[in-house]
Amino acid sequence: MLRCAAMPGRALEGLRILDLSRVVAGPFATAVLADLGAEVVKVERPRVGDDYRHGPSPPGETSLSFQNTNRGKRSITLDLRLEAGRDLLLRLVERSDAVVENFRSGWLARRGLSPEVIQARNPRCVVASLSGFGQTGPAAGRASYDIIAQAAGGLMAMTGFPDGPPTRGGGALADYVGGLFLGLGLVAALLERERTGVARAIDLSNQDAIFAITDSVATIHAGIGATTERLGNQHPFAAPYGAFEATDGWVAIATASNKLHRALCEGIGRPELGRSDRFRDHRARAANRETLHAIIAAWVRERSCAEVMRVLGPEGADLPCARVATPEELIDDPQLVARGMIERHPHPTLGEVVFHGNPLRLSGMESRARALAPELGADNAAVFGELGLSAADLQALAEAGVV
Repeated sequence: MLRCAAMPGRALEGLRILDLSRVVAGPFATAVLADLGAEVVKVERPRVGDDYRHGPSPPGETSLSFQNTNRGKRSITLDLRLEAGRDLLLRLVERSDAVVENFRSGWLARRGLSPEVIQARNPRCVVASLSGFGQTGPAAGRASYDIIAQAAGGLMAMTGFPDGPPTRGGGALADYVGGLFLGLGLVAALLERERTGVARAIDLSNQDAIFAITDSVATIHAGIGATTERLGNQHPFAAPYGAFEATDGWVAIATASNKLHRALCEGIGRPELGRSDRFRDHRARAANRETLHAIIAAWVRERSCAEVMRVLGPEGADLPCARVATPEELIDDPQLVARGMIERHPHPTLGEVVFHGNPLRLSGMESRARALAPELGADNAAVFGELGLSAADLQALAEAGVV
């Protein structure tokens, strides 16, 4: 039920999303939608809430990870294991545009809340489900976490150095990739609904999401028989391409054209390398990757990161290169600050919280309506009040463990 926007300037203003998801992937997807103006009502278990509320934080405070991935939302509590909780959820479905969930496949259906049941109550409600292995196939229903999706999706086998083990991508990469696909799919389904009147159910597998980003490796193998190699920070087709150790850190350098390769050689004072038959084109450089990387590494090793950047960066050879920075260092990065990617918000008990901003930049778009993540059940009175429940009703439901 796409409603007219109460305030202009937010792309998804007027959409209400019931967010049953928890931990990382689903909450990240709905946080991005909240950033874009959707009203996201987070549905949590009474008393304990989302597992992600319990994590790194000052003593007695809600997890800072939860703060970041649930920014801009409202929170209500419902025990979906109880009939009264399921009934209230379906009443809320009548007033919502989408339901998002990332339970293990089949969990909601076993409790009488399948997409068919939800859409019978509201045929215009999109139902978006993200699980480790999807709702169909022989692996449906298997348990999964980020590392499982990376392993089963092919990414771990590609990641790491040749003489080391398969390596998980940093952070909860698979969860965030799944969350991005979930957000994209939800927006696409809502757009189609507005055009056709048909609301679809979305079945997203985190294994599928990771396999989809494995850099065309399966396509290349099927075409020419090439097999997966772990190359560390190097690239199978481009060289030099990697991270090189300086006296005070690391610098990433990438050249993917003959012109850039020649500029690099000029920059490090070795112009003859740009004319050498061993390094004259992509194929030659890939075949002699180790030799070329050793030459670049020796040059970088004698210099600081700042010196390397001065020679190879925008003021010098103007190559694609960057000092390898930690996320905590980037809190004060001038580029990210200028782009609005570092959000600082006052908090009633923490003093201030720092959020990762939304990389989507829409001209003239206002910031989300709510800055912070909600306290558990903070919006019970307002949201359930829309259903006609009084304070006494809510008190009775709370005593019964429903909210």
